[in-house]
Amino acid sequence: GYSINTLTLFGMVLAIGLLVDDAIVVVENVERVMREDKLPPREATEKSMREITGALVGIALVLSAVFLPMAFFGGSTGVIYRQFSITVVSSMVLSVVLALTLAPALCATLLKSTHEEQTDKGLLGKFNRGYNRLQEKYADKVGGVIHRPTRYLLLYGLLLIATAVMYLRL
Repeated sequence: GYSINTLTLFGMVLAIGLLVDDAIVVVENVERVMREDKLPPREATEKSMREITGALVGIALVLSAVFLPMAFFGGSTGVIYRQFSITVVSSMVLSVVLALTLAPALCATLLKSTHEEQTDKGLLGKFNRGYNRLQEKYADKVGGVIHRPTRYLLLYGLLLIATAVMYLRL
């Protein structure tokens, strides 16, 4: 079975994922605004935070509404899940606070403008060229799948049937 320590550890893993996720959302949105609007980091951070603050707070409220009631369960279930609930909710609140304060400050000071001169020399330039080629090929393949959905849905159905047949043979 599961022990209290295992549930607390699971809560920590989930909480760390949430903590990192909020910061990633902030950094990626700032980078997108810098690239699309060709803004310097500070202005891009301000615009980005106006766009995503509501979403970050909303996600925190929804997750709190899901996990906070677990802290008030009665009996042995409540004792076991209380640690889990408190771990997830407290780390999620901390995550949102950091995503709304520290992450934007770091973005505004550490990110470099994307429209400045970029290097295509050396190992980094070679990596960037290879990555861009791979990204273009991937976009072409995804476009092909989107334009021919029937073919790929049939292929998916065949794979599903083959999986079911192999499962039944076990």
